[in-house]
Amino acid sequence: MKTTFALEEIDQIANKLIENFSRKIVLFNGEMGAGKTTLICALVRALGGTEETSSPTFSIVNEYKVENDFVYHFDFYRIKNHYEALDIGIEDYFCSGYWNFIEWPEKIKILLPKEIIIVNMSIESDNLRSIEYFESEIF
Repeated sequence: MKTTFALEEIDQIANKLIENFSRKIVLFNGEMGAGKTTLICALVRALGGTEETSSPTFSIVNEYKVENDFVYHFDFYRIKNHYEALDIGIEDYFCSGYWNFIEWPEKIKILLPKEIIIVNMSIESDNLRSIEYFESEIF
């Protein structure tokens, strides 16, 4: 699916994505400012999360309780290598059966499971973003 949307439509986009996602490990690609974190916050709301969400840039991972599930939101922008992800137990998160939303996944490419969803975001204008997602067996 590829679509362009206005930022005020992000909750509708998030609901549509959740309805269509068949896997719980989701990689988010896009330049700085494309809206990856904003979309992930909307996805947490779509899953029934009620707590304040934010970027885990410094903590690397934030955990959110959602309806009958959990979301682990990772931001690997600041890590130096994949060993730092191993240090936080990334493999346990992947095997948990819960949602894993990952920003800057290229930093841990060697650790990613084979069955993933890739979400690519890009900036079209100040208020417009485009998004494309697909299932993948490889990254």
